[in-house]
Amino acid sequence: MKTLKKAIFAIILVTISIGLLVIGNGYDMYKKAIEETPLEEKVAKIREKENYITLEELPQIYLDAVISVEDHRFYKHNGIDIIAIGRAIINDIKAMAFVEGGSTITQQIAKNEYFTQEKKITRKIAEIFVAFDIEKEYDKNEILELYINTIYFGNGYYNIKDASLGYFGKQPSRMTDGECIMLAGIPNAPTVYNPKTNMELAIKRMKQVIDKMIKYGYLTQEEADKIIKNPILL
Repeated sequence: MKTLKKAIFAIILVTISIGLLVIGNGYDMYKKAIEETPLEEKVAKIREKENYITLEELPQIYLDAVISVEDHRFYKHNGIDIIAIGRAIINDIKAMAFVEGGSTITQQIAKNEYFTQEKKITRKIAEIFVAFDIEKEYDKNEILELYINTIYFGNGYYNIKDASLGYFGKQPSRMTDGECIMLAGIPNAPTVYNPKTNMELAIKRMKQVIDKMIKYGYLTQEEADKIIKNPILL
């Protein structure tokens, strides 16, 4: 019995030590990234881009769609979503691989602007530290605005304005409800879901976003049915 207790204690001690080492390495990665390009400088560069667009210039249904499909607790968390992370850990353990990250919108900005897409725990820790900084310095609407101006929509479109002009030939403010929802679904897998590559998959993804919007109270089933019936033309 004593031997078993010692073995369990040793395993716990090793696990804690490894955890602290990983967190430490992640913090070092975060510090290096922030020192190379301070957050304020990074945000200024984003806002200086030619096709930068404000939230006020976008249809509300697009913003609702983004929140629904990307981070439905966005306005309630402080940069990380504990529930989403817990779900991701369970799914990763089941798959015995790093298949889900549980990233919030804030974390996605941190990852896309400071780090590679490489799936490593150290990078994930660094991303979380940057996310905390972003939430501390900017309000939620500012963060959402940064997000829609930096995500990739496929076909060389790196923000919502480029995507709207590129796919539909119109300013974002003139997008239909269906077009808004379709674009909200693309960043999850831009090479797969963009309509120029495969309209059938783009519409399938659009319906997934609509289901999320119904689930979280942004659309009624009747409103969703009307949107789906209207054709989307490139």
